[in-house]
Amino acid sequence: MTAAGRPAGEGLSIGVVLSRLRSEFPDVTISKIRFLESEGLIQPARTASGYRQFTPADVARLRFVLAAQRDHYLPLKVIKEQLDAADRGEPDQQSPDPATRPPRGLMSVPANGLPSAAEFAEEPLRRLTKEELLEQAGIDAATLGELEQYGLVRPGAAGFYDTESAMVARMVRTMAGYGIEPRHLRAFRASADREVGLLEQIVAPMYRQHAEDARGRADEAIRELAALSVGLHTLLVKAGLRQISGR
Repeated sequence: MTAAGRPAGEGLSIGVVLSRLRSEFPDVTISKIRFLESEGLIQPARTASGYRQFTPADVARLRFVLAAQRDHYLPLKVIKEQLDAADRGEPDQQSPDPATRPPRGLMSVPANGLPSAAEFAEEPLRRLTKEELLEQAGIDAATLGELEQYGLVRPGAAGFYDTESAMVARMVRTMAGYGIEPRHLRAFRASADREVGLLEQIVAPMYRQHAEDARGRADEAIRELAALSVGLHTLLVKAGLRQISGR
């Protein structure tokens, strides 16, 4: 599943890979594929002139990563742990949905990792019309109206949505299967806004500095703080759940 031992010059270009994935993952972009490579999730071979060359195994690996993000909302850290475990030939553990099982025998490990700062690196978002959002999220206009009413989805100034909005809507749709309605999720929106406000207070002075590397250091700091914030929230929820279950 890695680039080791592959002859350069034999394989698929990144454009061909994109075209193969687009029908199943409309949100995927060349920038996204490059980002996943930079995070170590794929390792395509390179030609002598530096062009990426992907194998069918690379495409299968990409398809697994994208499906795990879209359908199971797994952070990249956890997905990479699953792929690394499979590369080491470790025995199967708790397997997710067969549709998102790692390709060619890649096994699944429990999704109990905490987010890393890399999870909060900015990625390009694709703009969506209302109709595209409804189709991708699998919801109707009435549900979208509720999501907007309670601040869970917010269109941009031009009235467009984005791929992140579609992910939020899909997640809310899944929660609806447990009887949770958008109005029940107002606390999530309020909590997220409070966390963002706190982080903004901390890093705002860093962004105002005039040093050449000030913005880069501020970006790094806010990603690290975001990961710590979400990680703390996760641990507190886990502790609360243990109290509910009496464990």
